[in-house]
Amino acid sequence: MRITRSIIAAAAIALLGASEALAQKKLNVVTSTEDLASIAREVGGDRVNVTALARGYQDPHFVESKPSFILTVNRADLYIAVGRELEIGWLPPLLTSSRNAKIQPGAAGYLDASLNVRILEIPTGQITRAMGDVHPLGNPHYWLEPGNGRLIAQAIRNKLGELSPADRSYFGQRYDDFDGRLAAAEKRWDATMAPYKGTKVVTYHRSWPNFMERFGLEVMGYVEPKPGIPPSPSHTLELIDEMKRQGVKLIVVEPYFSLRTPQAIANQIPGGRVLVLAPSVGGVKDVGDYLQLFDYNVNLLAAALKQVTGK
Repeated sequence: MRITRSIIAAAAIALLGASEALAQKKLNVVTSTEDLASIAREVGGDRVNVTALARGYQDPHFVESKPSFILTVNRADLYIAVGRELEIGWLPPLLTSSRNAKIQPGAAGYLDASLNVRILEIPTGQITRAMGDVHPLGNPHYWLEPGNGRLIAQAIRNKLGELSPADRSYFGQRYDDFDGRLAAAEKRWDATMAPYKGTKVVTYHRSWPNFMERFGLEVMGYVEPKPGIPPSPSHTLELIDEMKRQGVKLIVVEPYFSLRTPQAIANQIPGGRVLVLAPSVGGVKDVGDYLQLFDYNVNLLAAALKQVTGK
């Protein structure tokens, strides 16, 4: 009996050790946003553990760096950043404080997801603070275009394969599956938005150029007079006049901005409407992954455009 119990105990210990070894093989991936985390999970599958630092309902420009973030980043095998200086106010000191040489910029475990995507609104000429919070490297909200999401997934596939060569084919298969589902979804989104191509809208912040260009909409103005600058009474009046002149009725707002001014503007526009869209995965409870982000936004936007345009 003692021998049998010893054998069972030894087997249990061996099984536990094997489970721990399997868990240890997983790459720890940390991302700046839930959008990047969602794509990393799509590609990495059960070979990765993924943690996002910023929540989808937060403005990713301004993230409070919690003490727990340091430990999370310290344990990372790979850090995936949005880049284009979106995180410049909070990420650099966090990476330094983590004391993790593997994930510092330029190291093998650091991936700037913006390097192989299409970037819009790259400013030319001299940039000054008088221009507001202009990003000198271009608009960093590039993930709001599904084609860029595909390119992000490719970069993650390649990087994960570098860090875990034995799993390269697995990551490739995961990417192919994601790519197929994304391509099918793009056809659905394009068909839904097709009747509204050329429609003009207003947005609060410059979060949506990639999204609006992808679906053929035109942003004719912003609630902010300049990026990151709160709306002033004079700018608000000018925007109302211009919306009336051009027949623009829809204002798109991110969930972390106050609706007070956008709603006041809409109230002055016959048939005017404010629409809150999710700029990131997790921005609302119904958006749990990257494909759901576009399902949610496209369906909500199409319904609003149908109402204000009558199409």
